Amino acid sequence: MADAGARHWSAYREFWRLNFLTLMEYKVNFFIWLAFTIVYHGVALGAIWIMMSRFPSMNGWHWQQVFFLYALYMLGHTLNNTFFFTIGEVPDLVREGRFDRLLVRPLDPLFQVLSQPGQIWPDELVIALIVFILAQGAVHLQWSSSTVVLLVLATLGGAYIDFAIQLIIATLSFWVVRLDALRWVVMSLENDFTRYPLSIYNRAVRIMLAYVFPFAFMNYFPATVLLHKSAEVGYTFNPQLGWLTPVVGAVWFAAAYSFWRLGLNKYQGTGS
Repeated sequence: MADAGARHWSAYREFWRLNFLTLMEYKVNFFIWLAFTIVYHGVALGAIWIMMSRFPSMNGWHWQQVFFLYALYMLGHTLNNTFFFTIGEVPDLVREGRFDRLLVRPLDPLFQVLSQPGQIWPDELVIALIVFILAQGAVHLQWSSSTVVLLVLATLGGAYIDFAIQLIIATLSFWVVRLDALRWVVMSLENDFTRYPLSIYNRAVRIMLAYVFPFAFMNYFPATVLLHKSAEVGYTFNPQLGWLTPVVGAVWFAAAYSFWRLGLNKYQGTGS
């Protein structure tokens, strides 16, 4: 067991070493990607600012609080992108027949997917931290030990929620080889609907974001605790739901990983 752990850790360190070397070799590509990341989130924040300029309050949420909502989402989402982003490559690996190579190597296939060399760098996570620092200042967040604990749990739980959903989509590729449309729909649902308070949507969307794809646990429910919100116009909820984010993340990851194992057992290759 110890040997297996040492083997995995050694491979993971090599993964980040290769990522760093790739970054150094293609510096221009890195800066282009960094610029795109800044523009992408800048546009998202700009859209929030324009919307809040027209509607200064959304069910009691002012622009500073909506800004905080997006910043909190960014923490978990970018943490997932930093460490688990390559899970999205599974459909391509399956479709091109390259996934079969992972099955004959002495390391866990999922670990290999997550640790394959690429151009992953925590630039987006750094940007998320900067945005969050600005957002917490805008809402005058009241810092305490419980605030720190909740932020850490919400970030980790949010990352696992994000990862679990992407893992489920990746696993479906063992049966349905091409899933670009489904992945795009889920990503759009996550990116677009998590920007604003859950309470502004109708009942069907609230159920979708809280229970079907629990993106609301990544930012909305933790934010209601951190900002001391107990009820909103036309929508009542238990503000302590924010503390359940790590539980929801753990449950979804356990279910996603079980589904992944099932998919591996049923996988027969694509014939490439």
